[in-house]
Amino acid sequence: MPGTVDGRVSTRITPELRARLRESAERTDTTATPDSGALAELRRSGLLATAVPRAYGGAGGTATDVNRVVEQLAEVNPSVAIIAFQHFAVSARVTEWGTPEQHARLLPGLADGSCLAASSWSETGAGAAKQNLASTAVRQQEGGWRIDAAKSFTTGAGIADLYLLLVRTGPVPATEGSGYGAPGQTFFLVPADVPGITPDLGLDLVGMRGSATGLLSFDGCVVDDGARLGPPGHAATIISGVRASGASLGAVSVGIGRAALNLALDHAQRRNLLDLPAVRHRLADLATRLESARGVVELAGARTTEDPGLTTLHSKVHASETAEEICLRAARMLGSSGYLTTTPLNRLLADARGISLMGPTNDLCRDILAASWPS
Repeated sequence: MPGTVDGRVSTRITPELRARLRESAERTDTTATPDSGALAELRRSGLLATAVPRAYGGAGGTATDVNRVVEQLAEVNPSVAIIAFQHFAVSARVTEWGTPEQHARLLPGLADGSCLAASSWSETGAGAAKQNLASTAVRQQEGGWRIDAAKSFTTGAGIADLYLLLVRTGPVPATEGSGYGAPGQTFFLVPADVPGITPDLGLDLVGMRGSATGLLSFDGCVVDDGARLGPPGHAATIISGVRASGASLGAVSVGIGRAALNLALDHAQRRNLLDLPAVRHRLADLATRLESARGVVELAGARTTEDPGLTTLHSKVHASETAEEICLRAARMLGSSGYLTTTPLNRLLADARGISLMGPTNDLCRDILAASWPS
């Protein structure tokens, strides 16, 4: 089975795919458009099966496996890594909350790569906690739902085959909560070929330029009730389970940090700088920071702490800020050569910065963590 080795989930991408994704990252940083060829190779690689149960053709991977695959991808191409991370997240939500019919219909395609999934939660005015949604799904007399939504910062816009869409189906709550999502919100699994969906990749991002992160418009899209994921109004419960799963965006940051450290080490070796104790010590400090970030991401994936959801939030904040710091320090070590636009470190720094802004944003993570403390 693709994606497994001797019955275990493979967490290593092939050298050929690594080379293809690395070259793609360099090119899409200039073009700011997704690389269809690289994404086609990702679909064929078997890696997308990681989070799907074996009963449906998947690899049956755990959160630890997801984090390791994502880290490997991010080391060579952070944009593709976040596309894969979103796919894994949707695959897990379908597995956890889907009906038997949804399992049979969706999971095999999510495993074999013929169905690439993406999340579409953010929208202008909703806030980082996604508590003030304007997007709606209204139940129709014939039993289906009419969806009207304008979503922003959707990774995989226009390239995904399936969107996990967050909309409001009930009354707006009178007061905001302290978590992520709100009562009256529902998830829908909307195929990309439903009439009324319009993607717009006009966002000019500083980093993650190959991630197809853009806008999505859902204009009077009609889906049947089989597109609904979970009970109506229970999206916030599903979201809280995402954190508890242990799959962490911090894994993307660990991959970015590894790539930046390797660039700094390569520079020091080529310039014969490793004989200098000061250089060795600075590199050792960066390596130690990287290992601390990897350690907390591994801890999140293992789900062995008292509250795995909080550990996942800690891992995202710590790893993302660590990766950004590693990129900055590595760039300083390169001196004037690190100030050239052609230096990969500048791309990695922009990519690292983006993780802190992805949901839940680092500031929202801090708010949720603080809310867990005893009053």
